[in-house]
Amino acid sequence: LAAHVGDRPEAVAANRRLLREAARLPGEPLWLEQVHGAGVVPHAGAFGRPPRADAAVARESGRVCAVMTADCLPVAFADRAGTRVGVAHAGWRGLVGGVLQATITALEVPPPELHAWLGPAIGPAAFEVGPEVRSAYLAELAVSDTDACFQPNERGRYLADLYGLARLVLR
Repeated sequence: LAAHVGDRPEAVAANRRLLREAARLPGEPLWLEQVHGAGVVPHAGAFGRPPRADAAVARESGRVCAVMTADCLPVAFADRAGTRVGVAHAGWRGLVGGVLQATITALEVPPPELHAWLGPAIGPAAFEVGPEVRSAYLAELAVSDTDACFQPNERGRYLADLYGLARLVLR
């Protein structure tokens, strides 16, 4: 599905068509050029080139937002009425940089009216980060539970709980 990993463009187009058909999507997803940042783009129709962003929101029916992840955390949002949706690609850089907050702001819905779902991502037993990543979160989040999301390991690094960090941000 990814146009940025060196696959043949015609194979990517065919796979995207198969996805649209199998999932019975109402339209072509808004594919992004994800950059591990906090940019959000509203899905307002067709784009010539994928926008550089790590989240997308739709405020009208028939719009499909998409993000792709490997280890990073996909987070899906919907308002209680089901009239607005969003999706964010939350790697450690985007998460500490505010991609979830920016997505919520772009949805233009009061946070208590939103639901958020955390998708599959690297788990806390495998996500090793350096002390600079831990320091960035401690400085940015500044809540007492942040340090509990980092377990020191024998290599002088930390195992980070991306899910726990996302939950702290969402709270």
